[in-house]
Amino acid sequence: MSIQQLAFPLALVTILASCSAPRKLRESQARNAQLDSLYRTTYGKLRTCEEDAARAAASYKDKVTNLTEQQQQLKTNNSQMLDHLKELSVISSSQAESIKKSLDNIGAKDAYIKDLQSAIARKDSLNMQLVMNLKGAIGNMDDQDINIKIDKGVVYIDISDKLLFKSGSYNINDRAKEVLGKVAKVLIAQPDIEFMVEGHTDNVPYRPNVLLDNWDLSVKRATSVVRVLQNEYNIPPARMTAAGRGEYLPIASNDTAEGKAANRRTRIVILPQLDQFFKLLEKPAN
Repeated sequence: MSIQQLAFPLALVTILASCSAPRKLRESQARNAQLDSLYRTTYGKLRTCEEDAARAAASYKDKVTNLTEQQQQLKTNNSQMLDHLKELSVISSSQAESIKKSLDNIGAKDAYIKDLQSAIARKDSLNMQLVMNLKGAIGNMDDQDINIKIDKGVVYIDISDKLLFKSGSYNINDRAKEVLGKVAKVLIAQPDIEFMVEGHTDNVPYRPNVLLDNWDLSVKRATSVVRVLQNEYNIPPARMTAAGRGEYLPIASNDTAEGKAANRRTRIVILPQLDQFFKLLEKPAN
């Protein structure tokens, strides 16, 4: 092959390379331009965010300073008013000092009220969680047989007597033990909870034999439930109270069969933890 024949392909490669180089350069320049535009846009947004944050911080600082000044001005005005009253002999020095302390304690009392409101809200939240746990444990039961609710901040579990006892009896049946076991499982998981088991009857007079009347029957039914919870599900007896209400706390009219059926019930009342509430009330105001 001659030199001329070799030179032609080399020249062609050189020409093609020289043509592709400007194209790559232009592509790189365009890419750099896009990146530069993106950087400028992002940097501009960052600066805007920083400026907004700085303005917000300054505004918050100004508000805090303003509130502090207003509070101080109120204290000054109160002191001046008390001094003026003392000068006019309207009140004694001891009375003025007492009023001053009362004014100083207003902020602390407001905080105390907020603590109480927070405690009540926390208690309501715990009660709602307890109700959800009980309903989840019991499952699909007829609403007429068992009802779980919160009334005036107290959790109630109403169980129909037809689910627990035969008519006129205080011996718990096997189906009732299954339901009580589900309730007990939730109560055992809450060791701080104490509760009362109440027996309720309708107004049909009880025919005396071993028991005297509906008072006796309601008490015996309550103690039967308590004994099952203690003996079969190991709930400590110190956490439970048994009570009989007889026919004297109806939730429906005894004039109908349906009303009488509703009144024949056993109620488990989750007792409020009054000791904790009183401790909160005794919190000293600073």
